[in-house]
Amino acid sequence: MTNSSKRPPAGLPDKDTLLAFLREAGSAEKTDIARHFGLKGGDRRALREMIRELEEEGKLGKRGRKGFSEAGALPPVGVADVIERDGDGELYVRLVEASADAPRAILMPDKGKPGPAPGLGDRLLVKFQRGGDGWEARLIKKLDVGTNRVLGVIRKSARETRVEPVDRRSKDVLLVPQAQSGDLRDGDLVLAAIEKGEQRFGPKRGKILEHIGKEDDPRAASLIAIYAHGVPTGFSEAVEREAEDQALPTLKGREDLREVPFITIDPADARDHDDAVYAARDEDPKNPNGWIVWVAIADVAAYVRPGTHLDREARDKGNSTYFPDRVEPMLPEVLSNGLCSLKEGENRACLAVRMVFDKDGRKTGHKFVRGLMRSHAKLSYEQAQAAIDGQPDDATGPIMEAILYPLWNAYHAMLKGRLKRSPLQIESAERRIRMAPDGGIASIEKRASLEAHRLIEEMMIQANVCAAETLEQKKTPLIYRVHDAPSQEKIFNLADFLSTIGKPWNKGEPGTTKRFNKLLDETRDGEYADVVNEVVLRTQMQAIYSPDNVGHFGLNLDRYAHFTSPIRRYSDLIVHRGLIRALGFGKDGLTDREIAELPAIAEGVTMTERRSMAAERDAMDRYIAAFLEDRVGATFTGRITGVTRFGLFIRLDETGADGLVPVSTLGSEYFAHDDRAHALVGERTGKRFTLGRKVEVKLMEATPVTGGLVFEMLSEPEPRDPNAPAPRYGIRGRGGDGPPMRGKGRPGGPKPRNGSKPAGGLKGVRKGKRK
Repeated sequence: MTNSSKRPPAGLPDKDTLLAFLREAGSAEKTDIARHFGLKGGDRRALREMIRELEEEGKLGKRGRKGFSEAGALPPVGVADVIERDGDGELYVRLVEASADAPRAILMPDKGKPGPAPGLGDRLLVKFQRGGDGWEARLIKKLDVGTNRVLGVIRKSARETRVEPVDRRSKDVLLVPQAQSGDLRDGDLVLAAIEKGEQRFGPKRGKILEHIGKEDDPRAASLIAIYAHGVPTGFSEAVEREAEDQALPTLKGREDLREVPFITIDPADARDHDDAVYAARDEDPKNPNGWIVWVAIADVAAYVRPGTHLDREARDKGNSTYFPDRVEPMLPEVLSNGLCSLKEGENRACLAVRMVFDKDGRKTGHKFVRGLMRSHAKLSYEQAQAAIDGQPDDATGPIMEAILYPLWNAYHAMLKGRLKRSPLQIESAERRIRMAPDGGIASIEKRASLEAHRLIEEMMIQANVCAAETLEQKKTPLIYRVHDAPSQEKIFNLADFLSTIGKPWNKGEPGTTKRFNKLLDETRDGEYADVVNEVVLRTQMQAIYSPDNVGHFGLNLDRYAHFTSPIRRYSDLIVHRGLIRALGFGKDGLTDREIAELPAIAEGVTMTERRSMAAERDAMDRYIAAFLEDRVGATFTGRITGVTRFGLFIRLDETGADGLVPVSTLGSEYFAHDDRAHALVGERTGKRFTLGRKVEVKLMEATPVTGGLVFEMLSEPEPRDPNAPAPRYGIRGRGGDGPPMRGKGRPGGPKPRNGSKPAGGLKGVRKGKRK
């Protein structure tokens, strides 16, 4: 809110006045806007309509959960990270927790501030304002958030020892004292601290905090990711003692479900099994051809109780983190792979939901029970699918009629309801790294998408819906899994891209799941199928946890809560405790204190999930770079999946690896970034490299320690767009036939910043989003 004491005249403002107010305030909620302009009754309804129109026109954007700001605007004051240094040494910052397409701001020099100048990775409190060429940020103060630590590799020479950072975005090479480096060897992985104090020239000084391992260790990729992102590892002695001091479950306070023939279906290498399923025909004559579907989930709440050491460390971890060679679990192994794992033939405590579906897949009722169950079979996805496809084995053959066929028939009924609901049908081309016995990489392959995967997914989704519905009905607070609809700005960007491939999208039409699915169906078998799928994925918002429900756009559900994975997600454990409290299942349910802390818990588990996702992505990038290191010089086919001012992101067909073709290597012609056309365009000839195009590239660099891949473009650019304006200038700085290019395609002004490789390396495209 603005601090101005001057009040506007009471009454509905026009659009320009409203935008001017938001420009000054930075952001505001509808109630704040109405209060500022003194609106009541019908004027408030008119304000809502005006805000909706401004969103559709792309002039308003969301800020936080309920706030609004001018599209592309930044607040007057905010916390920002230094994200980039360009070829001229200028620093750029981005607002913390901003959306991926939020504007960056150039950090203006301020020699009057005491202490060392800001650098890459620093977190700052800044004042934002619009400048002549975009947003500017002025430093208020540096914030100490532990960014003085560097994870790096020892590089020794006869004269000195340096620490080179493994983060591609960092250029903080540290010089460490000889007294500290005597026992270190070239290639050692270390955690170092930047020494404080003024230093104007040469590398910064540092000291070694911890020796982590060796860069050529096959497991180095996950080690680096764990340390770089601060993923908690191991467990305290107190937690291990509490985990071991647990008794086997009994029938006390539980319903006996041991005769229900539950089975688990998981990845072949899974060690923890937190969900089991069973289905049977509904014998109720009022539900002809209907189905009963049971989903049983490990009762983790029986072992991890509020206020214990186990609970505190589980909350700090937030979730398990999965790497190709290891798992950093949320719970100790004695629980995650023992008492809480629904092992075949062993009694296990569970929370189960019995769901009733009619023949068209519509859920007509459900009931939760706290029970004691026993899994009748442990199957892999491939094993279950092979059995249904007519190739049963010794484990699946005896249970085909009683268990597997009913499960699949129930799923096919549920599928009718899913298709009617029309959730987003984005196809994720995930890759899987297979590790060799020696710790190296055996292969990188595309994950198979089986009907068995979709069966378990749909049954888990319906169980999650039941959890949210029950807690709402019992008026028990909960943590929802929410996924907001795409912003108008993202829809406009999508429409701009689709216009370049001849697929019309009216900017005024809403982005519903049915509309997205129609687009995906229309392009599924065409040359742009992969890139349309990718762009639709990027158009979506990120799912988060929240005590406030806005629904789940991607699944097209009004209410949704994670219930099915309490072994590996703290959010699910909170939902379990809520059900125990709401349904009177015991004294180990959600406490009043936890209810008061739900907003903080939701924010915390959202943060830990993103931390794990970033660590998993970085480890994958490093493993892929190690796999391709001995193929430098080889040629590959791929597709342009990203176009930026500094180059083209390429995704290889063979491995799904992402790397960069720097703009400076595209030839003698200067290529400018056309963001509306999603293309790099030659300033002299108008030839283009466009998003989605199939290309051939040569691998020039593969750096396992950073995960960086650099390519050389072998394919020729496409011809000039005949509808585009004719090129005005010649080759930049190489004897061209026009004036030299300056700045953003204009004569004069500062020298261009996108003609050279950016400092700090480059990051691959995001792989996907979790439901």
